[in-house]
Amino acid sequence: MGKVVKRLADKVAIITGGAGSIGKTTAKLFLDNGAKVFLVDLDEDSLKKVADDLGSKNIKYAAADVTKSEDVKRYVAEAVNAFGTIDIFFNNAGIEGVVKPTVGYPEDIFDKVIAVNVKGVFLGNKYVLPKMKDGGSVILTASVAGITGSPNVTAYIASKHAVVGMMRNLAIEVAPRKIRVNTINPSPVDNRMMRSLEAGYNPDDAIGMKKAFENSIPLGRYADPIEIAQLVQFLASDESKFITGTTQVIDGGMNA
Repeated sequence: MGKVVKRLADKVAIITGGAGSIGKTTAKLFLDNGAKVFLVDLDEDSLKKVADDLGSKNIKYAAADVTKSEDVKRYVAEAVNAFGTIDIFFNNAGIEGVVKPTVGYPEDIFDKVIAVNVKGVFLGNKYVLPKMKDGGSVILTASVAGITGSPNVTAYIASKHAVVGMMRNLAIEVAPRKIRVNTINPSPVDNRMMRSLEAGYNPDDAIGMKKAFENSIPLGRYADPIEIAQLVQFLASDESKFITGTTQVIDGGMNA
């Protein structure tokens, strides 16, 4: 039998939000498929635990605040120093904020959500792209919240719509370099962020809130992080080389 060629063989990927469930799950899938992975997150201890759990010589990491240009420039430089180039950028770091109506939404939390989810994505794009190989892939984490509305999460909705806008702009800008740029737009994923939102919407019955969210999804459940990671891997691979400027909705039929 011939040698099996792994889908991401010898490709180098940066993953921000690398200590979260989607980041970690995607990192494992990338590693299993031949990639070298550089993880970025705010907390070094969390990154070290993820790296130890994954147990690969092809993983490196850096603690960084994605809202600060000096931190972003540093993690890009460290990734290139570690692995020589960048083929894939999974620009994934994001926060949910709080559940409050617009008139009661705290201004400081609004600013923080926009800083991480919008400025952080912008800075990542700004400093990764000059170091990225032509023909590479940029995947931005948006949400179904980037293509529709929902009450009481104004900062999150605004930020994810902004990510979709940046993707559409960037896809046109970098097309001459054959770099693809797409968003993933998941419905609720079974992870920490949804536990936070469930409790925010119904502090007295978060479990009941989870059931209500699940009932709003035609397939009747949340996404599993591995299902998101598999979509990211497809967009990162050469199998998607004619796909750019798109919102890749993965929502169990929510927007059917």
